[in-house]
Amino acid sequence: MKKIFCGIYLALMLSSQVWAEDINTVKVDVLAKTSSSWDAEMLPNYANGKPEITILKITIPPKTKLPLHKHPVINAGILLKGELTVVTEDGKTLYLKAGDPIVEVVNKWHYGKNDGNEPAEIIVFYAGVQDTPITIKK
Repeated sequence: MKKIFCGIYLALMLSSQVWAEDINTVKVDVLAKTSSSWDAEMLPNYANGKPEITILKITIPPKTKLPLHKHPVINAGILLKGELTVVTEDGKTLYLKAGDPIVEVVNKWHYGKNDGNEPAEIIVFYAGVQDTPITIKK
């Protein structure tokens, strides 16, 4: 038993050494780390229930305005291509260009629009609860 334990320990030490060497070549950029949405409102507490993560890639054609909608769950994304403008019902506006992150407003009516000449492509991560919609249209 002692030999098995020593072997496992040695394997863990060697693998952690390899991991430590790999860390020196990995670059990590924090794109967003916040407790508030882009409009400076505090994010709500996570809902109770069985968690459900949804990841969407959304492509918005040029010169397209999305319908007024809201998200009852926390979500965040990054604009991969193009430009996107997000406007809340009370007129707060966020302008995004490729590479920009967004921590979206929660339970607040808003819409997105692509005023550009190329499709806007965004990846969005939703931290939801099973059997709860991630988007509600007005």
